[in-house]
Amino acid sequence: MGRGRRPTEEVRAEIVETAGKLLFESGMAGFTIEKVAALSGASKVTIYKFWPSKGALALTGYFSAVSQALAFPDTGDLQEDLRTQLHSFVTLLTNTPAGTVLRELIGAAQTDPDLLSAFLSSYSSPRRALAIARLDAARSRGELRESLNSESVIDQLWGACYHRLLLPDQPITSAFADHLIDNLFQGIGKPQSR
Repeated sequence: MGRGRRPTEEVRAEIVETAGKLLFESGMAGFTIEKVAALSGASKVTIYKFWPSKGALALTGYFSAVSQALAFPDTGDLQEDLRTQLHSFVTLLTNTPAGTVLRELIGAAQTDPDLLSAFLSSYSSPRRALAIARLDAARSRGELRESLNSESVIDQLWGACYHRLLLPDQPITSAFADHLIDNLFQGIGKPQSR
């Protein structure tokens, strides 16, 4: 006798876990709905019920695999929290397959509207919202000036890392992350003598 019908959330979780593992092992070139179905025991019909495209499923698998590494701390020291989070991001991009996979996902999103939509709604927008919330909490505690544009800070820090990920003429390193944080908090202008 078979094991019966599994609960939907159990099936979905197994598909996501399988997708993340396959993506990190094979990259986008070796990632297919057929392989995920075979490895997870789910049907292709079931997978397409949850995800409109291979790219959308790959992104869900990616985020599931990296979400714990991208947690955003709030210790009350914004500068150190940003440094910790940026170091975690840099380590993820450089010491695991995540950097290559993320580069492939961003590239594929340029021609896969479902992946682009999923990338914006389930990855980049929520990640941006977490960073904004962290900056807003710091502003409410008086750590930041009231007029600070949180969006531009996020672009300065993470955008610089994405730039080096996508156009790798310079490496992404912890030292680079430290320079970004230092430039942000110390400014780049020469102090004026009075």
